[in-house]
Amino acid sequence: MDCRIRGGRLDKVKTSLPFKLRQDSIVIIKGLPVLQCQNCNEYLMEDLVMEKVDNILDNTGKTAELEILDYAV
Repeated sequence: MDCRIRGGRLDKVKTSLPFKLRQDSIVIIKGLPVLQCQNCNEYLMEDLVMEKVDNILDNTGKTAELEILDYAV
């Protein structure tokens, strides 16, 4: 698969990404498998990964300002 922005090859890598849930709440997910462009570092998440991210975010603490979680859990 190629990047839609720069046309570079997308490689499977693991990274950490922040997700803003509310105005004052951020969840960082570590070890997240993504497809990342060799040219511009743009990334894509596959559908199954995004479904798991949605489940992780649905089950996070609702009062924490910052939470750091592993994708593998």
